[in-house]
Amino acid sequence: MNITILAVGKVKETFYREALQEYQKRLSRYCRLEIVEVADEPAPEKISPAQEDIIKEREAQRILKRLCDNSFVITLEITGKKYDSEKFAKKLENLALAGKSQLVFIIGGSLGLHASVSDRADLKLSFSDMTFPHQLMRVILAEQIYRAFRIIHKSPYHK
Repeated sequence: MNITILAVGKVKETFYREALQEYQKRLSRYCRLEIVEVADEPAPEKISPAQEDIIKEREAQRILKRLCDNSFVITLEITGKKYDSEKFAKKLENLALAGKSQLVFIIGGSLGLHASVSDRADLKLSFSDMTFPHQLMRVILAEQIYRAFRIIHKSPYHK
């Protein structure tokens, strides 16, 4: 299985980059994890809804260019479906059994995702009603993907 985390913006902090590299290494025995970053748009503190939509649309164009027709797209959205770790593992396992070999998880920028990206999603996923820093969310997602594979392979890691 090929899994891509497609995210807006760069990971700036070394400790987040190191954590992501660690999970890529751990996941290499189960899947191929690629992390792809697209440029974010500068967003001033005070911004009108029209300006916000323009920024999200520009980021969306960059995201959508990176998607293949056969990708199973999972967007991270606060209003998405929530899973516990075991059900998330079962979802990934069922996708693999259904022949979905290219999963793309999308993490938007600081303003969120444009409707065009959300509309492309095959699954909208939420980790919490809380908002997390986008760089940290990449690490949380990578850890949960790793945890899911450990559950699928009946490893004690997830306990």
